[in-house]
Amino acid sequence: MIKEIHKKLQERTETTVDLTMQYLNAIKEKDSDIHAFLSVNEKQALQKAKETDEKIKKGEKISFLEGVPCAIKDNICIQGVPATAASKILEKYIAPYNATVIKKLNERGAVYLGKTNLDEFAMGSSTENSAFGVTRNPHNKTRVPGGSSGGSASAVAAGMAVWALGSDTGGSIRQPASFCGVVGFKPTYGRVSRYGLIAMASSYDQIGPITQTVEDAAIVTDAICGDDEHDNTAVKREKGGFYNNLKPELRGVKIGIIKEFFGEGLDHSVKKIVEERISFAQEQGAEIIEVELPHIQYSMAVYYLMMPSEVSSNLARFDGIRYGFSDAVDNDSASKTILDVYLQSRAKALGDEPKRRVILGTYALSAGYYDAYYKKAQRVRELIKMEMRDVFKKVDVLLSPTSPTPAFKIGDKSDDPLEMYLADVYTVSANVAMIPAISIPAGSIQEDKSQLPVGIQLMGKWWDEQKLFNASKALEISYGTVAKLAPTKNCSR
Repeated sequence: MIKEIHKKLQERTETTVDLTMQYLNAIKEKDSDIHAFLSVNEKQALQKAKETDEKIKKGEKISFLEGVPCAIKDNICIQGVPATAASKILEKYIAPYNATVIKKLNERGAVYLGKTNLDEFAMGSSTENSAFGVTRNPHNKTRVPGGSSGGSASAVAAGMAVWALGSDTGGSIRQPASFCGVVGFKPTYGRVSRYGLIAMASSYDQIGPITQTVEDAAIVTDAICGDDEHDNTAVKREKGGFYNNLKPELRGVKIGIIKEFFGEGLDHSVKKIVEERISFAQEQGAEIIEVELPHIQYSMAVYYLMMPSEVSSNLARFDGIRYGFSDAVDNDSASKTILDVYLQSRAKALGDEPKRRVILGTYALSAGYYDAYYKKAQRVRELIKMEMRDVFKKVDVLLSPTSPTPAFKIGDKSDDPLEMYLADVYTVSANVAMIPAISIPAGSIQEDKSQLPVGIQLMGKWWDEQKLFNASKALEISYGTVAKLAPTKNCSR
């Protein structure tokens, strides 16, 4: 889709301003029901679009992403634009700098339509935990879009943005992509800089694209990857080239099927769709190999010990003193002690899920418990990585369901945090092992008089995004999202 839009812009069969207005009008028409966006930057988007049109009129070449309207998850900083992380504690915060991914996109002339909704501080699997309201699934508005990048996934699926950026800590790009019938890609940890991403769990977080197609995901990843002096976990590797080297091929590809992911808890209809895609791959010449990963069953336990521990550390900066909501300022209580301000600001402005994870993490890191919890979880994480290294000597990619069910109803799991956490049961292992993973549309299930999308997940070896993109492109099917949910053509202002 990005390539086709680029061609139209470059050949001047469509202007960037008109294209941007199509998507801004789509937001005005649809987002009151979906609530994918927390803020819309119409003035800035149209100004950038005009600048791109001027370049094209002068005969200048433009990059693939130049003039293409996109959306950014609201935990990624854009200078001069609100960055709330969907939390009341950052409700009035304006980012004073650009995240590295935004700097890279600025160099390529991307047009930012606005910032998208998420679970507060990216803590959730449904985008119901946002302090600013629930996002709804465009395919069925009684259903969740997944989380925590539910706003980004909904915006792309509903035709309110060509593509979007999300962040993935335990499946927060891939799971909403599956629920919304779009493509969601999490690069290898360290492939993309985290500088300017409001941190949740620093050894798990990774920025990645949500797009309509695998090809688009490769184009965006090319633009945002690379090392960064501001992030010492961003590794210097070959700089992209994923789109130029995209060669869809399944013949001779060894696809590993994780035995542990096809047991109890997997919805029968989802399992059937995944098995159909496995059969298709086999028909195309892929070699299907069942693999066992005995320690992968502990991925959820590792994640839900390490992640809250890192959350408790990262959220300590939101203290009501330096920036964000302050109980002392709002209540004009100069007589309060610093500790009072700290405690009351966090108590009033943090939601239930961040509080829950801070409490769990603080306990796990406390004296006498660190060795028993965080340190032990880190050791098991290394065991899972070792198993992954061994399995990738036998296979090229791993294939599994993205989520055990299609999108569930809003409110169904709100009162049961453990059941909500299990929505990420197939995705967290990629974050634990730090490997790249992608979710692509695989089919849909008829339910509640609507078609609920189902995604399949492919995981690849560290730094081998190219092989993952190639296999995903070959498995990609025409799901019809673009045709059904395209933006309005009304360009009136």
